[in-house]
Amino acid sequence: MIVEQIKLTNGIALGLKFDMQNAPLIVIKADKGFVMCGYLDIEMAEALGDIAVRVRGVNTFKDVLEAQVVGTTQAAINLGIDINMNARDALERMF
Repeated sequence: MIVEQIKLTNGIALGLKFDMQNAPLIVIKADKGFVMCGYLDIEMAEALGDIAVRVRGVNTFKDVLEAQVVGTTQAAINLGIDINMNARDALERMF
């Protein structure tokens, strides 16, 4: 498992990476919400009321930050996050 602090303009996020058998499981958490990779379930994040977005096809923290958001919870949408932005911009709104 890799745990890394990720410096952004609005704060410091916490990156977690687990190397699974076929692809990494990656989450980057900001103060108010998080970005998840395709391994995780955006519908469950929605049901729990989390501020969350999902990206796909990522292998590193850098990949996550550059990836386009492909799914959001309503709580994320309420912060102005949408699928037309990258995960870095989404995370910046989560501080």
